Amino acid sequence: MLYLEIVLKLVIGLSILNVWLLRSKKSTQYRGGSASNIKEEFQAYGLPSWFMVIIGTLKVALSILLIASIWYPSFETYAALGIAFLMAGAVTMHFKIGDPIKKAFPAALFMTLSLIIYFI
Repeated sequence: MLYLEIVLKLVIGLSILNVWLLRSKKSTQYRGGSASNIKEEFQAYGLPSWFMVIIGTLKVALSILLIASIWYPSFETYAALGIAFLMAGAVTMHFKIGDPIKKAFPAALFMTLSLIIYFI
């Protein structure tokens, strides 16, 4: 079970870091509405740009904590629940603007995997 938990932490943490640090200005099939980058995505959700900075900072920090929890287990609860909460918000935003389920899938998956980490 330990190895599964490590893999889940790495997949979630590295994926979120990839989205926010490496691919934030790139288009993907999962961006909300017709957005081609994160800034446009938050605009599609009707959210201000300062909120994007807060969410991005939280996601990056929690992803780092989740990865660090491999060696420092005391970070696990905060990181897993924090990511699950933020991903629930992402899923909600996709549904709010009428995106197809496919666009909400990564957020729903990471929310579920974060909850699995929390409960195992």
